[in-house]
Amino acid sequence: QVQLVESGGGLVQAGGSLRLSCRASGRAFSIYDMGWFRQVPGKEREFVAVLTLNDGNTYYADSVKGRFTVSGDNAKNTVHLQMNSLKPEDTAVYYCAAKTTIFTNYRDPRNYDYWGQGTQVTVSS
Repeated sequence: QVQLVESGGGLVQAGGSLRLSCRASGRAFSIYDMGWFRQVPGKEREFVAVLTLNDGNTYYADSVKGRFTVSGDNAKNTVHLQMNSLKPEDTAVYYCAAKTTIFTNYRDPRNYDYWGQGTQVTVSS
């Protein structure tokens, strides 16, 4: 089992920044990818970014590329999502997720095995 605990989030004005963190515990060594997703009411959960732990690569949704940065702190089993130049359309509940299988599509939330509790990000115009 893997437990994920998120922190960060909140209310920010457009153009501002926020940093989300996600700490993994339990069988954290079994994680291949750490992803970030977001969801607004009535819509499907949307891929935001991923950090592939075996090689340290990062991938982003086109909507956040150049504004968001995902990074990891292996010593603390923690992944961060730095969000800059925030827009009102970034408003959502943000979730971190852990994938314990390799060679599966990191953009598909169905391939993730563990999820954080979610944290609200609200960007005002």
